[in-house]
Amino acid sequence: MARSETRPVVLLRSTAGTGHTYVTRKNRRNDPDRLELRKYDPTAGGHVLFREAR
Repeated sequence: MARSETRPVVLLRSTAGTGHTYVTRKNRRNDPDRLELRKYDPTAGGHVLFREAR
């Protein structure tokens, strides 16, 4: 199955400064800007904002 450039792999980095990251895919047509999600950071011990790193 071919990889599509409309759904690239992005790296989500924690804004808490712990260095924890998540890897996910996003749809460029629906989310052309940087992706921001609240996810669990085990180092911080709670949910924090994760932003797309380029």
